[in-house]
Amino acid sequence: MNILTKYFSTKHNTAPFSKIKIEDFVPAITEGIQLARTEIDAIVANPEKPTFENTIEALEFSGQILDRITSIFFNLNSAETSDEMQKIAQEVSPMLTELSNDITLNTALFEKIKTVYEQKDSLNLSTEQAMLLDKKFKNFSRNGALLTDDKKTRLREIDTELAKLKLTFGENVLAETNAYELHLTNEDDLKGLPEGVIEGARSLAKSHNKEGWIFTLDVPSYLPFVTYAENRELRKTLSIAYGKKAFQNNEFDNQQNVLKIANLRHERANLLGYATHAHFVLEERMAQNPEKVKSFLNDLLIKAKPAAEREFQQLTLFAKKLDGIDQLQKWDGSYYSEKLKQELFNLDDEKLKPYFKLQNVQNGAFTIANKLFGLTFTEVFDIDKYHEDVHTFEVSDADGNLVAIFYSDFFPRKGKRNGAWMTSFKPQYVKEGVNERPHVSIVCNFTKPTETKPSLLTFNEVTTLFHEFGHALHGMLANTTYPSLSGTSVYWDFVELPSQVMENWCYEPEALALFAHHYETGEIIPQEYVDKIKESANFLEGMATLRQLSFGLLDMAFHSNNPSGITDVKVFEKTTMDDTALYPDVAENCMSVSFSHIFQGGYSSGYYSYKWAEVLDADAFAYFQEKGIFNKEVADKFKNFVLSQGGTDQPMTLYKKFRGQEPKPEALLKRAGLI
Repeated sequence: MNILTKYFSTKHNTAPFSKIKIEDFVPAITEGIQLARTEIDAIVANPEKPTFENTIEALEFSGQILDRITSIFFNLNSAETSDEMQKIAQEVSPMLTELSNDITLNTALFEKIKTVYEQKDSLNLSTEQAMLLDKKFKNFSRNGALLTDDKKTRLREIDTELAKLKLTFGENVLAETNAYELHLTNEDDLKGLPEGVIEGARSLAKSHNKEGWIFTLDVPSYLPFVTYAENRELRKTLSIAYGKKAFQNNEFDNQQNVLKIANLRHERANLLGYATHAHFVLEERMAQNPEKVKSFLNDLLIKAKPAAEREFQQLTLFAKKLDGIDQLQKWDGSYYSEKLKQELFNLDDEKLKPYFKLQNVQNGAFTIANKLFGLTFTEVFDIDKYHEDVHTFEVSDADGNLVAIFYSDFFPRKGKRNGAWMTSFKPQYVKEGVNERPHVSIVCNFTKPTETKPSLLTFNEVTTLFHEFGHALHGMLANTTYPSLSGTSVYWDFVELPSQVMENWCYEPEALALFAHHYETGEIIPQEYVDKIKESANFLEGMATLRQLSFGLLDMAFHSNNPSGITDVKVFEKTTMDDTALYPDVAENCMSVSFSHIFQGGYSSGYYSYKWAEVLDADAFAYFQEKGIFNKEVADKFKNFVLSQGGTDQPMTLYKKFRGQEPKPEALLKRAGLI
């Protein structure tokens, strides 16, 4: 019997990672698909008249075994992949797409859903049930249930091809990241680099049986190099290597993949009766349509651009004064920004890092979650994990009840994609009177411990940890009946509120005092450093805002117009980003071909949501500041109306229940120092 298709008789029904063999996945997924089909057939064959229970609820709880298997497989494919895993992903992806299409294009099933949907006003449904019914109906009507047979066939072809293209896109980016190394043997080339970074590069070289130092395109290696290395030519070399991933006209080139994905998405939207992919996506978002998103981004652009241009001018003059540089290039940005920050605030990451030992920062996030939401995190050693770097925790409430299982996985390795994300191995839901608790994981790429130092985080990494932990809280505190409305299953432009709001605590003296202790002396972070962190929070904020807006506008350019006229990805990108560009263009570089958020992940027509959610989070945190950052009443409201509710109601309704009013953009502009 395949271990993946039966109930896990492990502690808390956690995934039995060490017992899963790679050859288990294909047969398990095949069997899971078969089980799901049987469940769907039973709903369709039911002779009784369609009801909410025998149709909508039955559909909601179908395919659970398959969902469990695929969440384990695809999470591992992101965090601990191999050539073999990637081959399996390419094999099972079309099978899963076919199942999904077979369900949404099943005419008899849709007729039943439609029958229930048409009686919704007389069914006396709860808010959550009404939301589920609406979501199920739209999932069918928006994904081809109303199409003619020939169009349904074309839709299936598009979906299968898109699923494979997105996988290939991600595999190419990972392959190019892993393929590159900058191997240095001359100690002079290391000038300016912090000792911890040098030590990390030395041990990497050792592990490759090489002399000297190795730097890679993994962020904990790449970013410190372009921020601190005095050798401008080497910064340029590494920066260009980073920017030309999947843009080298080799087997891992993503230019054609970008064009194919954009065009297939557009064709799919047209088939379904939408003007563009963005019109299709945004119909189910707070923002509603591309016009609203573009005007939101452009309004911010008008406010941010003058500030960004002033800051760039200031940075340019500073670099000229310091090193006689006339024209700042992209590989100078981080380097001179860091130097200017040191000059203005006498603050640099190397001074702060000793106060941010990874262990302490994680414990700080736990303590803050305890003060706000009454949660306790206890590390346990009898829950299976997929890599030795992973830590496992039981999360309980004030009464000692299990709330969630929490996994943390913090260091880069070959099988792990870049970036940071939250995911889950099992969702929360209520079935047959049992509240099934979620298994939630956060995955990051932080600096590894070395022979002489524990993992010490930059302040940016501290806020990253808190960001992902905010998503995790959204997953862990979920308390809904239906899995598809639970936790982070919310409108995409609402999902970043819990994550972004958590970052605010990193700037508060009261919160920092809980965890920012020197890793050797135990001394609490000095008040002057805390003041400087707050003071420098808006440092070059105009430039940072411009950068985020440029990504959001590029996403909309690909997805809110007909992309068939784009013949050259680089030219299109450059034209689109001209209005937000500060640095000269680098001919060898192209961002779109490694823009995984929109071409591999779920952010297509959704990148704007980071900025959108910043409006929400600045407004939400202003409420905490008004009442006290650990105020129980505000925390309870946030937990009860936002974190626990998932997608059971419209986001703005939930937000207003928490806040008492709609968010005001002024809070964001004020926090960013743009007004």
